[in-house]
Amino acid sequence: MSNPAEQDARPITSLQDLVDVLASGCKPRDDWRIGTEHEKFGFVRPEAATAERPAFSSPAYAPEGIGALLEGVRAEGGWLPIMDGPALIGLKGQGENAGGAISLEPAGQFELSGAPLASLHDTRVELERHFANIRGPARRLGLGFAPLGFHPFATRASQPWMPKSRYAIMRAYMPKVGSMGLDMMQRTCTVQVNLDFASEEDMRRKMCVSLALQPVATALFANSPFYEGKANGWLSNRANVWTDTDNSRSGMPHACFAKDFGFAKYVEWALDVPMYFIVRDGKLIDVAGRSFRAWLAGDRQDGLDGLTPTIGDFEDHLTTVFPDVRLKRFLEMRGADAGSPEMMIAQSALWVGLLYDDAALSAAESLVREYDEATYRTLRADVPARALNTPLGTGTVRDLAARMVAIATDGLRARGLRNTAGQDETVLLAPLQALVAGAPTQAERWLERYDGPWGGDVRRILSEAEI
Repeated sequence: MSNPAEQDARPITSLQDLVDVLASGCKPRDDWRIGTEHEKFGFVRPEAATAERPAFSSPAYAPEGIGALLEGVRAEGGWLPIMDGPALIGLKGQGENAGGAISLEPAGQFELSGAPLASLHDTRVELERHFANIRGPARRLGLGFAPLGFHPFATRASQPWMPKSRYAIMRAYMPKVGSMGLDMMQRTCTVQVNLDFASEEDMRRKMCVSLALQPVATALFANSPFYEGKANGWLSNRANVWTDTDNSRSGMPHACFAKDFGFAKYVEWALDVPMYFIVRDGKLIDVAGRSFRAWLAGDRQDGLDGLTPTIGDFEDHLTTVFPDVRLKRFLEMRGADAGSPEMMIAQSALWVGLLYDDAALSAAESLVREYDEATYRTLRADVPARALNTPLGTGTVRDLAARMVAIATDGLRARGLRNTAGQDETVLLAPLQALVAGAPTQAERWLERYDGPWGGDVRRILSEAEI
């Protein structure tokens, strides 16, 4: 959501104004960057108390709350406060953290929105610095963090809510449009990478490839096999949750597969996604379920009477649509569970390799054309249960993933960017190369631990997954 103080207050005069919002993201290749976002669950470390989620601030956890952790990280330097009324709900980076931000997901999942960086090696350094920045303050408060796709044992009722106005609106609306929206908000964590495009045509090509292949990424990064303390029959329960969160604003929009897909078609799709809120005088107004298209047409709607839609309103609205690949002034890859640091870097490496080299993008387009849109939709529904073992044609999704990783490897090699040790970016794909060669997914490894040395005690995952 845009900062109210920075919100674009220009009235919308035509649909072209909205197309221009997206088109303003076009950048020359030399300016393309990599922005990685990742979330993790907080917990009170066993030696400090019980292994439960820390609330923002409550008598049960004070001073171990997430609010205290934000203050602790801020005190270390390099961060400015982000407030929602009187509540500290995030941090904005400065100095070596400039361009990044720390925010809170609905139940206190801690998220780093990374700075736009030139190379995957820079992204790796940023990730390691972030973990170092939060580890000290967290452990002084008795807290730890574990990046997993779905909370392995917490119930909905046990989850706290962060004091963020946006989440209060979503919390009331979600049960009206799907059975698992509150689970998405409170019990999931993801990792995503944000990537640039040069033109409308470049965006179209990247959208089509990445949207079609997002289920394969879901399979590669599956890391949520537990539900309320038991094996749940899914390898990515996070992906399963997204099948019934709010299907009017999520999934694979048909328009994105059209041959004439472009900024205008995405605008048309987004206008028909029900609204959540608008911002006026620095405060959120609940307009959940209202139509942005009808508002533009001047139709009467409760909460919107007498208010003129602005560019800033549309920019905020774009943050409330949740397709598997989201278009703003860049493209967001949204199909993966949060996982180990190595896997989170590999997620960025996969998509950079596929989309940022011309030959790799062409090869990926050829790969995608081997199956139709319906096949990719079927995969999206099927891979949460079986991940890489999901049947596809005469083989499995692992076969398609192997070809996808091979193309990404070629794409990264062509970029030729090396770290101080002389390694190119392909080294960051090593975990995925092992997976397509037959190694178990993160979820399958956890199930082996659950059935073996853990003796069915899923709580042991927290200490083993802790960053």
